[in-house]
Amino acid sequence: MKRQLNAVKHAVTLSLGLFSFTATASNNLTAEEVIGLQQVAQAQVSPSGDNVAFTRYVPREIYKEENGLHWAELYLVDDKGVERPYITGQVTINNIQWSVDGSLIYFLAKMGEDKHTALYQIPFDGGQAQKTLELKETDVANYALSKDGKQIALIAKPAKDKSVKELKKLGFMAEVYEENLTNKQLFVVDLAVSDKPLSPVAWNIEDYVSDVQWSANGEQLLVKTQPTALIDDKYMKSQWHVVTAATQKILTSFITEGKLGDAELSHDGKYVAILGAEDKHDPAAGRLYLAETKTGKVSEWLPNHLGHVSDFEWKNDKNELYFITNIDTDSVVGLIKPGNTDYKTVVKPGKFIASQLSISDSDKTIAVRANTAKHPNEVYMLRGSKHKATRLSNSNTWLDDKRFAKQESISFKAKDGVEIGGVLIYPLDYKEGQRYPLIMSVHGGPESHDKDGWLTNYSRPGQLGATQGYAVFYPNYRGSTGKGVDYSKLGQNDYAGKEFDDLVEFKDHLVDMGLVDTKKVGITGGSYGGYASAWAATKLTKHFAASVMFVGVTNQLSKFGTTDISNEMHLVHARSYPWDKWQWYLERSPIYWAGQSETPLLIMHGKDDPRVHPAQSMELYRYMKVQGKVVRLVYYPGEGHGNRKAAAQYDYHLRLMRWMDHYLKNDGKEMPANELEHKANLEAIKKDA
Repeated sequence: MKRQLNAVKHAVTLSLGLFSFTATASNNLTAEEVIGLQQVAQAQVSPSGDNVAFTRYVPREIYKEENGLHWAELYLVDDKGVERPYITGQVTINNIQWSVDGSLIYFLAKMGEDKHTALYQIPFDGGQAQKTLELKETDVANYALSKDGKQIALIAKPAKDKSVKELKKLGFMAEVYEENLTNKQLFVVDLAVSDKPLSPVAWNIEDYVSDVQWSANGEQLLVKTQPTALIDDKYMKSQWHVVTAATQKILTSFITEGKLGDAELSHDGKYVAILGAEDKHDPAAGRLYLAETKTGKVSEWLPNHLGHVSDFEWKNDKNELYFITNIDTDSVVGLIKPGNTDYKTVVKPGKFIASQLSISDSDKTIAVRANTAKHPNEVYMLRGSKHKATRLSNSNTWLDDKRFAKQESISFKAKDGVEIGGVLIYPLDYKEGQRYPLIMSVHGGPESHDKDGWLTNYSRPGQLGATQGYAVFYPNYRGSTGKGVDYSKLGQNDYAGKEFDDLVEFKDHLVDMGLVDTKKVGITGGSYGGYASAWAATKLTKHFAASVMFVGVTNQLSKFGTTDISNEMHLVHARSYPWDKWQWYLERSPIYWAGQSETPLLIMHGKDDPRVHPAQSMELYRYMKVQGKVVRLVYYPGEGHGNRKAAAQYDYHLRLMRWMDHYLKNDGKEMPANELEHKANLEAIKKDA
């Protein structure tokens, strides 16, 4: 079931505040098309290596479907690129895995009359999906199939107490904050189709279980735990263990420090590859470690690697590991052996931006999820001794006919000698010697970085901004990942210091290139990028003509007390506590500089954000409004740390671009209208239908 907005297919003129457009077939990208973009979410190659099962995210149709998260459909594509839909429509398919013999595809879903997420299976050669198993009164959160296909490890919360629901109806709804949390537990059951909900006994593991996988011989499980369900514990206190299946006893625990990512047992069971941090102050889990299962010894596999590893998978015929590493704005697929610290590059930088690996049992095929500057994530296949890459899926065929602006990576040395850079998208139909307005789109984290791939979505203008005559720049300011651990620590203990001074240097560099009009520079970003946008509108106000802040930090003192990651903030960002230096924290807060702001600021925030409390936006709004500054605050009910639903994404994008147009292209004397013409758009859609 393909969903592309009818408003794009037919000629319908829609009024959107200060501008209007006619949604006709065009070779220029439109906002409606960006919101409707489909992309591959997960790709799993079959044991034979001849087919790839994948899920595809499909956004809900704006003005037509009820509000909600995107759908996730199941497809199969063969090595010739022939695609077959398996389960489509209003469904949400997650966590696909092949059966050992390749005859079945397993997945998690809530289908039909299901009250809870259950495990399903569908035959490879076609047929109806069948429920494999479900648990009583609780969702299956995750699962892993044993290598012989006889058992399955399940992760789930214990069944809900029915009296809790009854008491809630009677008004007993008191919430004890961060206490009485429910841990996810580990269950192991025989893999057989069951008509009745199961009530298996959980393994005796006190901590919260977040991940699990089997050894090849089925005698051990690799289990990831954390002390509680708190996100701070997930970030900073997770640990991997090898557990004996027969006795449920921990055989080996791997001692690591700081953030912890995925892990995987080698086929012979001798080693575990682990994605972790260099130390507890490392902002990201981007170091590759090799651990010995018998001794628990953990050693860094790629010492001093000037990049960040994001995914890996062992070969099946020998102890060699394929991995993806992000270096600067590119990604590389490498192959490495235990005992070596040098790796072989099998996919060179510049081919695509890879983010997921899946290897067939025969090792003849590697499936990769990847994107480029001209399309979001799709399925690619690597084969042969030279690992020739072939793109298999095409989720948005209409993109093939679109015009794209020039996109490139740039870098230069800041005034203090630090190498900084990012990704620049030129205006569509760029003419050398002409100056253009600039939108600087700042990534969050800051333990993240922008890559030279697909960079366009509802909150980041990218190619869509380029079609509207903007230069769009994605800065990888100091403290970003992609350049090794030392570089990612450069912003620590210096909130809004040199990391945000880099933003001014980026602006000056683009002006010196002759590309940008220095008086027409806007800035936007979410989370830490929202912090940057707020800082640009207050402390750095002389440099920016417009700012759009999204789920951003405005008061470092109150942020610490209202976030769910205060421990992480201390260890990998601030390296101090607010009570250590109250005045310093205050002066590194945008509210402190609100009185000097000359930059019109649009603030947007999800009302249910647990990471950056919505009050952060309220504080800066109030500080600026009382002092007569140009400011507007928009809240999105039901959204958290970023908008996930299509209608909220569309609304956000329209407000973002209208704000930039008004202050960078038009006279900007008065704020743009606070309402969008959604009612008129809805009526136009209904009339056209």
